[in-house]
Amino acid sequence: LNRSGIETIILERSSREHVLSRIRAGVLEWGTVEVLREAGVGARMEAEGFVHDGTWLSDADRLVHIDFHALTGKRVMIYGQTEVTHDLYEAQDALGTRIIHGVGEVTIHDLDGAQAAVDYTLNGTRHRLRCAYVAGCDGFHGVSRRTIPAGKRREFERVYPFGWLGILSKTPPVQDELIYASSPHGFALASMRNANLVRCYVQVPLTDRVEDWPDERFWAEFRRRLPAEAAARLVTGPAIEKSIAPLRSFVSEPLRWGRLFLVGDAAHIVPPTGAKGLNLAVSDVFYLHQALIDALKHGKEAGIDGYSQRALARIWQAMRFSWQMTTMLHRFDDEDSFAAQMRRAALDHLALSETARRELAENYVGLPF
Repeated sequence: LNRSGIETIILERSSREHVLSRIRAGVLEWGTVEVLREAGVGARMEAEGFVHDGTWLSDADRLVHIDFHALTGKRVMIYGQTEVTHDLYEAQDALGTRIIHGVGEVTIHDLDGAQAAVDYTLNGTRHRLRCAYVAGCDGFHGVSRRTIPAGKRREFERVYPFGWLGILSKTPPVQDELIYASSPHGFALASMRNANLVRCYVQVPLTDRVEDWPDERFWAEFRRRLPAEAAARLVTGPAIEKSIAPLRSFVSEPLRWGRLFLVGDAAHIVPPTGAKGLNLAVSDVFYLHQALIDALKHGKEAGIDGYSQRALARIWQAMRFSWQMTTMLHRFDDEDSFAAQMRRAALDHLALSETARRELAENYVGLPF
């Protein structure tokens, strides 16, 4: 928006240091890569990111390869969300964007008037911003979604009875591409940030705490959920970050209320199984930035009028894929023997059917914007 001559102001609750210390997603769809390039923030990603042509799915010792590039002509980029945020900060600083950290008590008003108002507290003083539009990028717990009257919102949610315990460790990956591992002991994901930094996960009950999982217990459990050939290559080391993330699927409709637009986690949450959270936020941004430029620079409002419907169509497809991947790979506590057989049958189908592998690959690399 700034590069198009549209002034923006960013309100942030946390400090910059806190924002840049948070460990988040690391798989970028190719559409996300192209949006970052278009925004002029792709140079470091190109230099330091890792392009992956595919991924692996496993059940016990069986491995099935999904070759994204052969099946779709596209790839994914391994580049951490923290690094993307760092690049965006640098670009905004270079443009002179006002980024106000440490704000609290945010309220949004006058969404049906000539200008919206955003009130906030900074250092004990109350402030008000007047603006043409408000982009609510403040996450699941933010104020933006709650500003839309409860009677006008429709919310859809599926809460899963487990979470992901993840660690970051300065150790080499067990494979050159990600492994999504289903096992009788639960799910595990072998991911990475670079050649000597891994991000690994195991499925855990929601009642577990990080303190219940010393490094030795984590690595032992992670190892037994991997296929034997990958487990044999596992190098363990101390965790430099460890956290548990609950899993849920959530969508709130509509994404527009007057001069307010919901973007990213403010509007939708997906399980991390399909690597869609950050990428869905980018597709929202892609649709909205085009619409705002058309409205503010050219007086054309068709884009902002259609933003909610356009974004939701892609959101629900990503929601379906993430739900499918989650149910296909995770063990549920109350499941019967039939469920385990269905997981094996799903992997059998992927192994035997190029059409099934292509459908998974198309969704993983990202549907068109």
